[in-house]
Amino acid sequence: MTVQRFTPAGMLQPAPYHHVAVATGTRHVHVAGQVAHRPDGSPVPSDLAGQVAQALRNTATGLAGAGATFDDVVRLTFYVTRWSPEKIAEFMAGVEAVADEIGIGSPMPPASLIGVEVLFEPGVLVEVEATAVLD
Repeated sequence: MTVQRFTPAGMLQPAPYHHVAVATGTRHVHVAGQVAHRPDGSPVPSDLAGQVAQALRNTATGLAGAGATFDDVVRLTFYVTRWSPEKIAEFMAGVEAVADEIGIGSPMPPASLIGVEVLFEPGVLVEVEATAVLD
């Protein structure tokens, strides 16, 4: 499988993500929205950076379960509660905290960050969905 990621001339640059991904392959992997819950039930981080980091770890685990990595990801969607532009530094700190650990490159795959009022459970600040393509 090959994923080619790029940002064509005429699109916003630099950005923390690529604007376009072109993938060839036959298996699509869809990882459902992941939050900062830990598998052992230990406390969830209460800050945005900590929750972004743990949600991305959980996303990486889901990808691995299907035989995929972030190299195979063609789309990420982030849902963040009570979003405001002032939160971008804390959000990116969470991404950067785990980037090497989980193998997510910089820039990231094409991504959307969508502000929402609330997620399914009090205290959940972020949810991450991923789509990957494999041979």
